[in-house]
Amino acid sequence: MDSLWKSRPDGPSTMAEGIALQRFAESMLPEDIRIFSDPYAIRFLDPVKIAWAKEHPAETQALAAEVERKMPGWSNAIRGRIRYFDDVVQNAPGEEFSQLVILGAGYDTRAYRISTLKGNIRIFEIDRPATQDRKTGIVKKIFGQLPDFVSFIPYEIGQGPWWPALEEAGFSPAKKTLFLLEGLMMYLSRKDVEELVTGIAEHAGAGSAVLFDFVPQSLADGSSDAEGGQEIRKWTIQIGEPIQSGFDEEEVVPFLTSLGYSGVQVIPSRAFAKMYYTGKNANRKVSGLMSLACATIPDPEGHGP
Repeated sequence: MDSLWKSRPDGPSTMAEGIALQRFAESMLPEDIRIFSDPYAIRFLDPVKIAWAKEHPAETQALAAEVERKMPGWSNAIRGRIRYFDDVVQNAPGEEFSQLVILGAGYDTRAYRISTLKGNIRIFEIDRPATQDRKTGIVKKIFGQLPDFVSFIPYEIGQGPWWPALEEAGFSPAKKTLFLLEGLMMYLSRKDVEELVTGIAEHAGAGSAVLFDFVPQSLADGSSDAEGGQEIRKWTIQIGEPIQSGFDEEEVVPFLTSLGYSGVQVIPSRAFAKMYYTGKNANRKVSGLMSLACATIPDPEGHGP
């Protein structure tokens, strides 16, 4: 089965499919246990992998157990991140956001499964061309056509300015915008991360917000093996999408503040674990190697929204 997850040079993102698998697996849990539901996730999984799993149920279960043993709580950290981002997106219209930009969108399905978005928010999805081509083909099969409230922008983050393409697609720098960078920043160099968040601060309207996740620098540089960090790092290298950068929690606030952001908040995994893994889920281990952060863009006078 491992051979089915090998890197495909210049092809669609394997990591994007892996995250879709996490959404599918969580959605298959009983309703009183799962922390979210994504009815479309399965459509983004390779049929060959699905067939293999159906034909080899014992091996599939053993593989999942082995992943949990090697990377304890990492899957639950990813799923907690998904739920947290879902909640922020669901509440965005009520907080007067009129645009949603999803950078490194992968196979994100929020545009289709979060009902508060349709008719209230214009959505822009940016990702590498090969991944986006596969995604748009699948979306067309699901709905018969691409939704008119989503703009797909083929662009490799970290390969130069993407603002012109975003504005050409109808993005307005004057409007309050929510920027989602889910599972993205850790796969960029520190230089590219700084350029990315600086660009958002310089081009988005007052009151706009950015939400992202990050890992410790010790995981990125391989200096620590806490909670299976070496295995996580090895897996990302194996599929050709290696983790390149990280932040220590205490770095994030001064880093974003220095780039012009305000109201910076860091949400460590232990915090969102307490939000979602309660009751029957209280025994689900959550890795401490993932944290979330959000920040806002102040008005020109330097005051927050």
